Amino acid sequence: MKIVITSVVVDDQAKALAFYRDVLGFQLKHDIAMGEHRWLTLTSPGDPDGVELLLEPDAHPAAKPFTSALKRDGIPFTFFGVEDVHAEYARLSALGVQFTRPPTVAGPVTLAVFDDTCGNLIQIVQQN
Repeated sequence: MKIVITSVVVDDQAKALAFYRDVLGFQLKHDIAMGEHRWLTLTSPGDPDGVELLLEPDAHPAAKPFTSALKRDGIPFTFFGVEDVHAEYARLSALGVQFTRPPTVAGPVTLAVFDDTCGNLIQIVQQN
């Protein structure tokens, strides 16, 4: 068994696609109309057959209270690995991404947390 798709609950799929593709740099894998919403997945650059990130609409009644509570409490919805947190922090900051935590050493990792503009905090992590 292996992980093939993971998701991030977003409040606006079009806005999320623009952020995750155009700002973070993920690559579009699938964009399939599904009635009111879309099956919208992305992959890591250079890994088109890797794990897909589903931009899941927050249409379920539990989604908004859940993501709002996480964000209010400063808890990231998910984590992305990076080679160099400081370089990603500088790159994303220059693109206007708002960080809630700058690069911070936490034991065996260095991490930073940003707002994805779609209802979530996302943490980037570098193994030290």
